[in-house]
Amino acid sequence: MAKATTMSREGFNKLQEELENLVTIRRKEVAEKLKEARSYGDLSENAEYDEAKNEQGMLEAQIADLEVTIANAIIVDYDSLSLDEVGVGSMVKLKDFDLDDIVEYQIVGSTESDPDAGKISDESPIGKACLKKRVGDIFEVEAPVGTLKFEVLDISR
Repeated sequence: MAKATTMSREGFNKLQEELENLVTIRRKEVAEKLKEARSYGDLSENAEYDEAKNEQGMLEAQIADLEVTIANAIIVDYDSLSLDEVGVGSMVKLKDFDLDDIVEYQIVGSTESDPDAGKISDESPIGKACLKKRVGDIFEVEAPVGTLKFEVLDISR
């Protein structure tokens, strides 16, 4: 059974658009490549045909993955998020004791993760560790760089 993935309505819509593009546009492009490659003759020694078949296989796998993700999506309504504890969609302000700095993240589903934009996955070490925490809670995270220590300073939408 496929794992449910939590995401925003925006992230869900983005995945649906991507799927629509792959099904309606990319499939036609790959079919045209296959048709053209077949016209070159002997398929047993036809590199263009082999490449087009591989591309078709990868495209179909990508479509299947997106369909499963969309079918198992749990959409978070950010307007109804709790401000009492950290959940998917929460904006959190944390004190990083190791850096002696304040960091801000939005906890998002894995499909929307973008660390450079401050969006960390609920499956990442920090994201997972701060779920269900409340303002004032101090927690530690085992990360590749060692144990990190944080305090939740603020939770917002």
